[in-house]
Amino acid sequence: MIHAYIGLGSNLEDPVAQLDRAIDTLKKHDDVKHLRVSSIYGSKPVGPQDQPDYVNAVASFETDLSPIDLLDLLQSIEQSQRRIRERHWGPRTLDLDLLLYGQETIQLPRLTVPHTFMLERGFVIKPLSDLAPNMLLANGKTVTEQLQQLDTSDLVFIKEE
Repeated sequence: MIHAYIGLGSNLEDPVAQLDRAIDTLKKHDDVKHLRVSSIYGSKPVGPQDQPDYVNAVASFETDLSPIDLLDLLQSIEQSQRRIRERHWGPRTLDLDLLLYGQETIQLPRLTVPHTFMLERGFVIKPLSDLAPNMLLANGKTVTEQLQQLDTSDLVFIKEE
């Protein structure tokens, strides 16, 4: 079994409910074990600012799915919730990103792990710190140390999972 971390985000069609539905779907999946979910946080969007604020969380679980099979599962959940992607970094009903897959580094056309921008994003690192504050990241820092390097002033606590 591999320990995976995923980022969850939404800013359309009742974003908190979108995250809750995705989490419920993951809980029911046979290949997802020991699911844990961070608190949910609100933040300003990355990219175009003419869109609603986002809600974000991080989930961790164990799986025996391959990285591509896990990506396919995440994308199927997005599609089942009528994922809308109008433009790059634009609004969306649901975004599920594979952040970490064990200690593996993956460079494939469809998938890069660790997630390309995760170390720069407070809305990823803050919820990750809820689950694994002492985990060592690829840059040699713990999640807590990385969080201290980021501006998280726009993060708003929404709810505890």
